[in-house]
Amino acid sequence: MEQETVNKLISDAERNASKEFSELDERALFNQKKVLDAYRNARISYYHFNPTSGYGYSDAGREKLSGVFAEVFGAESAIVSPNIVSGTHALTIALFGLMKSGDLLLSATGSPYDTLQEVISGKDNGSLRDYNISYDEIKLKNGAVDGKALESYVREHKPTVVMLTRSRGYSWRDALTTADIAEAADIVKKNSPNSVVLVDNCYGEFVETREPTQCGADVIVGSLIKNAGGGLAPTGGYIAGKSELIEKISYRLTSPSIGNEVGSYAASYMPFFQGLFLAPVVTKNALKSAILASNVFTALGFETLPKSGKLPGDIICSIKFNSPEPMISFIQSIQYLSPVESYATPEPWDMPGYNDQVIMAAGTFVQGASIELSADGPVRAPYIAYLQGALTYEHGKLAISEFLSRYDKK
Repeated sequence: MEQETVNKLISDAERNASKEFSELDERALFNQKKVLDAYRNARISYYHFNPTSGYGYSDAGREKLSGVFAEVFGAESAIVSPNIVSGTHALTIALFGLMKSGDLLLSATGSPYDTLQEVISGKDNGSLRDYNISYDEIKLKNGAVDGKALESYVREHKPTVVMLTRSRGYSWRDALTTADIAEAADIVKKNSPNSVVLVDNCYGEFVETREPTQCGADVIVGSLIKNAGGGLAPTGGYIAGKSELIEKISYRLTSPSIGNEVGSYAASYMPFFQGLFLAPVVTKNALKSAILASNVFTALGFETLPKSGKLPGDIICSIKFNSPEPMISFIQSIQYLSPVESYATPEPWDMPGYNDQVIMAAGTFVQGASIELSADGPVRAPYIAYLQGALTYEHGKLAISEFLSRYDKK
């Protein structure tokens, strides 16, 4: 594509998105103040960045970091640990902490993403099913929670945990907004007050000015190599919510006799603190990049989510290619336009925990960090590429521009 044409596509897309960009600036300002206030209230000092070893008793950095996360997310308590390796791991800890044999888990957002399905119903792998914990799900209706079906189900069955997946995963739908979550949580609590509302918050932190724990969720979980780590956290995850539930979950994080009293980290905690501080603005950059991509690819005739003119519920832009070759080519181009290993060519492979081959571009400073500009997707019809992240909007814009310069409509 000629550079003049590329420049016009980009400038038109930015002009069309000016209202959404302005709203995102306001949200980032609100969230930045929320984070800053939490740090000031906690009286964070250099002392809290110090590493610890062994058991990590009285680890002030761990305790303060957890406290800051709890305040930022409007929760009573939180676990923030470098030893949580992913969002799936955080969910696994939370589910096993909240449930026991004979309990019932309900997913109100349809089938979970691939890796969590093995956690729930795998055979002879230590899954919930192996521990006689039942599972059921309610399919989404037109991409949204089916409120009537949810009301009927929880009234009759009283599930122990009702799980909501905020982001789209590898499905063709918009992410849930906090208003969607508030409505679903209200239905659950009115019809089954003792059911725990658990939200997978991955990709959704700081997208809006409220978090799920501020609108009805009892527990939220997420990964620190997504939004909440601000691109600086080298690993880790968090679980936040009501104190008595977080205490139960802490017994699965370590052991029933120890809970959240131990856990050392032999490196500095500074990247976690600094990453959370930067997270509101980094998330804004990722959101702007997603909106730009949505507008550009819509103009080229592709089907995208979020739709042009709509604010996203997470940091992802889904692009439907309808055949494998262009999808793979696009994802490979994101790798070529990355700051790390730009020379590599990603190929579809049998990624652990997934039912189909997955292709993943992640030329990121932190391996697999999807708050950094990256793209991936399972190689299956209708061949959707999921573009996410961008530490800076400028990187997202440059990557999209360079891809367009190589793009041939033919």
